[in-house]
Amino acid sequence: MERAYIGLGSNLAEPAEQLRQALASLAQLPTTRLVSVSSFYVSDSLLPGQPRYTNAVAALDTDLQALALLDALQAIELGQGRERHERWGPRTLDLDILLFGNQQIDEPRLRVPHYQMHLRAFVLYPLAEIAADLELPDGRPLGELLAACPFAGLERLQP
Repeated sequence: MERAYIGLGSNLAEPAEQLRQALASLAQLPTTRLVSVSSFYVSDSLLPGQPRYTNAVAALDTDLQALALLDALQAIELGQGRERHERWGPRTLDLDILLFGNQQIDEPRLRVPHYQMHLRAFVLYPLAEIAADLELPDGRPLGELLAACPFAGLERLQP
């Protein structure tokens, strides 16, 4: 069983509801247990002119291999209307494997730890909410990443 951390994001079609539906789907994955979920956070898009994003992070314990989990996440995205037209474009749902146990994965379809998570407050702060003492596979504590990534621009939604 591996502990996987999944980043969730949406900025189309009622984003908070998209995240709730995705969490229900994550809880139904085979040989997988949804362990915890952060609060939802709202942030500006990385690209100007897009609607704001709603983001969260979920912790899963899974017996799925990393690529099988990626396939399952992409099936959930497609089931919720995800279309891939432009990088960082608007989307109904984005599910990213942020961390997969203590593994470092560099495959054509998957890089773990997620290659830009250290730059993204909308990933780091929800992750810290559910795994404050986390250490990354390279040995860096999550707190070190948080110290270099200000909370600015994030809004934590009330449950």
